[in-house]
Amino acid sequence: MTHGATLVANPAGKPPVDLRSDTVTRPTPAMYERMASAPLGDDGLDGDPTAQTLESSTAALLGKEAALYVPSATMANLLAILAQAERQELVLSEATSHIYVSERGAAALTGAFYESIAGIDGAMDLDLLGEALAPGLGRLRAGVVCLETSHNNAGGTVLPLEHMRAAFEASKRVGVSVHLDGARLMNAAVALGVAAADISAFADTVSLCLSKGLSAPMGAVLAGSAATIQRARSLRKMLGGSQRQVGIAAAAGLVAVSTMVERLADDHLAARRLAEGIGRIAGLVAKRPQTNIVQVDVGATGLDATQWESALRRLGVLVRPWGRKRLRCVTHRHVGAEEIDLALAGFTAVAEQIA
Repeated sequence: MTHGATLVANPAGKPPVDLRSDTVTRPTPAMYERMASAPLGDDGLDGDPTAQTLESSTAALLGKEAALYVPSATMANLLAILAQAERQELVLSEATSHIYVSERGAAALTGAFYESIAGIDGAMDLDLLGEALAPGLGRLRAGVVCLETSHNNAGGTVLPLEHMRAAFEASKRVGVSVHLDGARLMNAAVALGVAAADISAFADTVSLCLSKGLSAPMGAVLAGSAATIQRARSLRKMLGGSQRQVGIAAAAGLVAVSTMVERLADDHLAARRLAEGIGRIAGLVAKRPQTNIVQVDVGATGLDATQWESALRRLGVLVRPWGRKRLRCVTHRHVGAEEIDLALAGFTAVAEQIA
């Protein structure tokens, strides 16, 4: 398809090209097969065997002693903070991180205080982190430092391992725990060409979402020391996160962590191709992505992000406004070469209409 061609919504009866998030991924046939045969138990009583297998295998994958299966990565992050930060301690997080911008549940539940640390591309300023960690008269003590990779709001950027090492060592020197929001940790591992455990080594606890690029229908895993995970397990029950025959969902998670990681490289290539194509359209700017998230600056086009979203939706391309002048597009396993061509045709058509 030529990028300048007129695009008809859902050509030939096809569904829209959905670039809103990698959370729209659907389970694979192997996941459905594993779900149908999964051994089940009551995870709130003596445990669900399939969930236990997922927990032990993911803990090993991340280089941690133990792990806990939970309904969402947001709950995993919350449990990590609740298990490691005391009342009226500081939760330090990069200023645009998902934990700081969109979550902050521990503040409502425990009286912990969230403090943001300015950064660039999701990497917090280490000097500012050092100042926030330094004990001082009349200053609240830091309880936990939160890192994020890949970084959602910074366009899927990946923290350099040396940055993570520096943040981890600075925190541990003053006895402060480090939590890694690794919702898209596997994207970061693939981008860096390292094992996931090489990244999570620079955190005491790490969360991993199973329902984004890994394509499981739900769930996340929190990994860390045996003592921390045991505390998190008790907290999970208080939050209503204990589930009964949860092995039905955990079975899909097992397939996700064992078979769906390497293919994330395809999503990164698709994102790069999308960004390069958008960058050739007059008035649009797309930064070269490190992983599977493409941010598109529409500020020079005369339309704001909401107007672009509406225009693209009419052409069968689904994206998300990410601020007044920016769109976010996320590639995943349901977005191949044909879908990228259709998306680029949609962007071209809208740009030509307003030129």
